[in-house]
Amino acid sequence: MFEYTEDQLRSLADEALRHARSIGATDAVVELAENTGLNVNVRKGKVETIEKTRDKSFGVTVYVGQRRGHASSSDFAIAPLRETVDAAFQIARFTAEDDCAGLPDAELLARHWRAPDMFHPWSIDADAAIALACEAEDAAFATSPMVRNSDGASVSAGHGQFLLANSRGFAGGYPYSRHSLSCVPIAQRGREMQRDGWYSADVRPDRLADAAVLGRYAAERSLARLGARRLPTGRVPVLFESPLAIGLIGHLVQALSGGALYRQSSFLLDSVGQQVFPSHVDLMEDPSLAAEPGSAPFDSEGVRTSKRRVVDAGVIQGYFLSTYSARKLGLPTTGNAGGSHNLRLRSRRTKPGDDLDAMLRRLGTGLFVTDLMGQGVNYVTGDYSRGAGGYWVENGVIAYPVEEITIAGNLRDMFAGIVAIGADEIRRGAKRTGSILVEAMAVAGT
Repeated sequence: MFEYTEDQLRSLADEALRHARSIGATDAVVELAENTGLNVNVRKGKVETIEKTRDKSFGVTVYVGQRRGHASSSDFAIAPLRETVDAAFQIARFTAEDDCAGLPDAELLARHWRAPDMFHPWSIDADAAIALACEAEDAAFATSPMVRNSDGASVSAGHGQFLLANSRGFAGGYPYSRHSLSCVPIAQRGREMQRDGWYSADVRPDRLADAAVLGRYAAERSLARLGARRLPTGRVPVLFESPLAIGLIGHLVQALSGGALYRQSSFLLDSVGQQVFPSHVDLMEDPSLAAEPGSAPFDSEGVRTSKRRVVDAGVIQGYFLSTYSARKLGLPTTGNAGGSHNLRLRSRRTKPGDDLDAMLRRLGTGLFVTDLMGQGVNYVTGDYSRGAGGYWVENGVIAYPVEEITIAGNLRDMFAGIVAIGADEIRRGAKRTGSILVEAMAVAGT
């Protein structure tokens, strides 16, 4: 599946580091990566694209004191590899000094670690992938005669491996996989058309949703949106469907990231120790989970990762820091260079029976949001304003679909106003949560 073995990648990394030292670098870090993939898209039973990919990359960062230079290449031959190191060295020589630049301290690097269970090959060929995509789309069309069109169905199988090494003795890497299945049907009644969709993604192909079940569910979501109307402007409780609720975690991560903090561009400056969420809300980060896409024994700098509570009883316990951002803030790195690792937002009040129906009953009368549009989030102030669609709920029961509305608030108020988090958990990428009920938000409609 891969062109290079782990030993070959290590040999190339050693050669790059040796060459960097030989030309005068005080420190260096290299990363070699190799990826293969298959992507198939079908629409109305016909193949639109078949894409097979194979690529590799070599990146090197060279330090001359506290001057930094970076260069990259896709050629793993020894001569081009050395030329890339030379280029990074020349860049470093002429850049300005930065007193926060440099590799992590040696004692922070991961020395004894176990590769995460993230490599689960999917030996699917193009014909089988086409058949699977068609199965999902056929199931969508069979759901109702009102499903008359489609934006297509797709199947993706991806595999990769990498090796990260630096001049302070760290070397580590492992293989991984990413697979997905999606379908986007279009429902039509008279002149009205509505589209929605669903997808399933996992490192293990056996955990992907059944294609026919996924296609039917995607169609049901499109059909349910027929007859959508606007709402009158007002202030109402809002329930975010779990895939959208994950976006709220993303907003928190951005606001707590080192780059936003040291640039003074976050509404959560100096928030460690602050009560930002209600006391029933916790956010856990666990990089050690088996076969989860956010698992990693070390971050993209080689710093060892660890399980921790980011939010405990509603109180912020820490940030998401790389070595550089931590030094800018005068804090220790949190092992989050490259991003967060398997975040899970939960409420201590959540019970096993708190599924979506239970959350709708908890909402009572208000807005159930299943679609968001636009990028209307200001991380400096926390102001939040986005186009939305979903369903109006009365007495815990969906009354009718809604569209062409805007929901608005402030993230700090939204976080503090979380009433409940459902047991209807879903994972998207490296984040997991159930639906989230926010006490009140402004809705702009008619």
